[in-house]
Amino acid sequence: MRIAIPRETHPGENRVPVTPETAKKLCRLGADLVIESGMGVGSGFTDEEYVEAGATVGADREALFREADMLLRLRKPEKADIALMKKGCIHISYLDPFNEHDLVRTLQQQGVTAISMEMIPRTTRSQKMDALSSQANLAGYVMVMQAATHLPRIFPMMMTPAGTLKPAKVFIIGAGVAGLQAIATAKRLGARVTAFDTRPVVAEQVQSLGATFLDIDLGQTGETSGGYATELTPEQIQKQRDAQKETIAESDVVITTAQVFGRKPPVIVTKDMVEGMKPGSVIVDMAAETGGNVEGSVPNEVVTVNGVTIIGKGNLPNEVCRDASHMYASNLFNLVDDAWDKESNAFKIDFEHDILPGCIITHGGEVTNETIKNILEGGN
Repeated sequence: MRIAIPRETHPGENRVPVTPETAKKLCRLGADLVIESGMGVGSGFTDEEYVEAGATVGADREALFREADMLLRLRKPEKADIALMKKGCIHISYLDPFNEHDLVRTLQQQGVTAISMEMIPRTTRSQKMDALSSQANLAGYVMVMQAATHLPRIFPMMMTPAGTLKPAKVFIIGAGVAGLQAIATAKRLGARVTAFDTRPVVAEQVQSLGATFLDIDLGQTGETSGGYATELTPEQIQKQRDAQKETIAESDVVITTAQVFGRKPPVIVTKDMVEGMKPGSVIVDMAAETGGNVEGSVPNEVVTVNGVTIIGKGNLPNEVCRDASHMYASNLFNLVDDAWDKESNAFKIDFEHDILPGCIITHGGEVTNETIKNILEGGN
């Protein structure tokens, strides 16, 4: 089975889907692995390292797509790329299938088997394949480091002959994977950390990291079977805003992590809350690219509003692209390895598999994922 790894072409993207380490593992499975020349440069991996791992390096990008039985990617493919793929080709990457309807239809019409890394089910067995969680973990770290860089004071308490410097106050909204890593990182830097999540069940996790959990009674809340927070009512969102306003005003740093897969994120920090913060304070909006948790945040920019710095940078894991590549490549390899048929030396599409049916979006000229299929039919 020929597995091809083309270069990522999204502007500024330095992460790669396969590292030399995972390339070696894919070759050991029996795959005929072809890497586009220069694919790993952004993360510091040379063509020579991939050759040493057992891969072939090619410069003809079109041939790479035309001859591939499987394509392993990070970003979603361009339509021009899809047109080059042969019928039955398996394409694995992020696809954003809830929003990229035209892309899904194009993959369907081309007869490509498209697997979405966002749709990996959140089960115990699939944790090693969960790219959303692995990348969110790094995003949590990066957000704190960005805040520390822009804050005009230090995070830890410091006792000096010139006097004592108080620790910075950090408020983290959302205690999912990214939020918990942000809490841990801010604590390691010596900040005084408070956190909130709509799921009371995570209070113990927040406290175990040394942070204070802000208790807000929102009434009936919970989480989905996939571990995500359930959507709040407009009344609950307003109640959350009112209860957080004082904590936000007192904080040096506010980090919002309410990035909701498949729908627009809620606005948590309103304009009046930003205006109520001290000049020099910093807000990091993890969801700025998809609509924003903070009024005034601008996607992929750092702006100042009434003396408050609002960071809306996207693609946060790309800031630590080498480690992000190692983690994503491991997730990707574990998925391939789990469905690899040793007798045929090929990736086996099996709808009885306990993981694949949930993340296969298109197969055999059909949209096979029922959730995405219903969304597409509803949009017609």
